[in-house]
Amino acid sequence: MTDSTGRRVTANLALSLDGRYHGPDGAHDFGAFAPYVTTEVARNHLTRTWEGATTALLGRVNAEGFLGYWPSVAADENADPRDRGYAKWLVGTEKVVFSTTLAEAPWAHTRVVNAPAADVVADLRTTGEGDILVNSSASVIKPLLSADLLDRLYLMICPEIVGGGQRLFDDGLPHSKWKIVRQETGDLGEMAVVSDRLR
Repeated sequence: MTDSTGRRVTANLALSLDGRYHGPDGAHDFGAFAPYVTTEVARNHLTRTWEGATTALLGRVNAEGFLGYWPSVAADENADPRDRGYAKWLVGTEKVVFSTTLAEAPWAHTRVVNAPAADVVADLRTTGEGDILVNSSASVIKPLLSADLLDRLYLMICPEIVGGGQRLFDDGLPHSKWKIVRQETGDLGEMAVVSDRLR
């Protein structure tokens, strides 16, 4: 659903085979995902997510975690060029962080909002250009799925059943139809999938 500015709303997330974005030990349980997120397929997939994006939407937890990691990658001349490209983009691009507790923005080029994701996206679509990327933040992706406001999903499917943890696709979502426009499988069995919302 793009308006006259033509801005798409996209989202990226890694999921297990049983549809979870973290393991049973809570929000910081990413052990099952770790082997797959630095593969060739994963790095190329990550590059595709941000190349057309000019705005990043983040939940507070991800924003604070990213702040502790990606700026150092942006400055590391020995980092994988794809990782460094993403890091430089993330540091330099417009960022919107959703939070009810932050008093001030944690990064440059960042503003903190305490508002429904659907309202913020509607506002962002009225100006500017380039994709609006919900950057690995399920807390923002979920309400946009519920409001049917996502135009593209970039999913990394990791070939493990983790058996617990939060799922991305909850019961009760509105019916929607999608088309897989790209899929690639890596040597470890991980799969990068790009799906577009058909309207």
